[in-house]
Amino acid sequence: MPEILSSLFSSNPYFSAGIGVLGFGAGLAALRQGLVRGSYLARRKLLVSLEIPSKDKSYQWFLHWMSKQLSNNSHSHTHQYAVQTSFKQHDNGSISTTFSLIPGPGKHYFKWRGVWLQVERQRDAKLLDITSGSPWEIVTLTTLSRDKYIFSELLQESKKLALEQQEGKTVIYTSWGPEWRPFGLPRKRRLLDSVILDKGIKERIIKDVKEFINNGIWYNERGIPYRRGYLLYGPPGSGKSSFIQALAGELEYNICILNLSERGLTDDRLNHLLSNAPERSIMLLEDIDATFTQKRQPTDQQGYHSMVTFSGLLNALDGVASSEERIIFMTTNHVELLDKALVRPGRIDVKELFDNASDHQIKTMFLRFYEGENQLAEEFVQSVKGKKVSMAQLQGHFVFYKNDPKCAVRYSNSFIQDA
Repeated sequence: MPEILSSLFSSNPYFSAGIGVLGFGAGLAALRQGLVRGSYLARRKLLVSLEIPSKDKSYQWFLHWMSKQLSNNSHSHTHQYAVQTSFKQHDNGSISTTFSLIPGPGKHYFKWRGVWLQVERQRDAKLLDITSGSPWEIVTLTTLSRDKYIFSELLQESKKLALEQQEGKTVIYTSWGPEWRPFGLPRKRRLLDSVILDKGIKERIIKDVKEFINNGIWYNERGIPYRRGYLLYGPPGSGKSSFIQALAGELEYNICILNLSERGLTDDRLNHLLSNAPERSIMLLEDIDATFTQKRQPTDQQGYHSMVTFSGLLNALDGVASSEERIIFMTTNHVELLDKALVRPGRIDVKELFDNASDHQIKTMFLRFYEGENQLAEEFVQSVKGKKVSMAQLQGHFVFYKNDPKCAVRYSNSFIQDA
């Protein structure tokens, strides 16, 4: 063999060149593999990562915190943003919209407290959350192993920033798949005095709610389910939703709005949402008559616009698996259409009529807009006396003539025709 190989190398230069190329290529491959393995080992030794999945509560906290860092940090480097829009319609009909830039999918770099961080936001369009239909997302934070303490400090600060934004405000939650997520920005707490109701209504409800909140031990000692249900009924524009928002502000509670007609909402998910509402929250089911009415046939287990069955709703309200420590408010414009099984005691404990504006409400609202105009207030009350006028219509009329109380009285006829 040695003679044969020596003959090939000496007599065939192409063969010897080919062998050299193969050897060089093998050497490069080995070097490349060594560099990759060495880089992997170095990364494991020198770097540390933290993953925050989109289902975790701190995910939204971190994105909001990071958007502040990227806008205020001169050491940040990013070219990929996503927009987050907050839309709000005020009681007077005006609309305000705010836009916030948050880090988009991709890699971002910034320096915080002397430590460099790489943040990678990954979105998998092929992998969806089957409960919400949204793409699965993960934020991965990477830094040097020696600086891993920064993760705890970062998460604590993002939590603190989120809570500071909510301090003194009411957070509105809506269901997102099987979980609750804030809807828009926290809203300034509405004062109870800003909601004008007929005599006694406000005081009765507030007294009952506060007694319930302060008597948890009393309920437990007697084996009574610690939950309370309220039904506010009456014509549209009578102040039902406004009062619930003001009540939440008075109690320093948040509001969880649940739409029973939401597509994809099932009995199991309804029960899960009611049992896992954020602490210190009022559960609000608006326009309950739009989902279930007395027209429901005995064999019809489905609501008109919902996958939630009527029996599923009843079990979620007071069944064996229903949650404790819960305050539920329901609203309806047509109480006569509600099934008696839904409004029986234990499911609905307190019922209050929010009717069209009374003389007391009309005069109080007039003086709220035109302070000191008592004589004109009496004239306005007489001009609309006996007419069905909602508080929302009154407010719209006074906003239109906000600087002219005499015109508000003079043109009440046209206002009545619209009522």
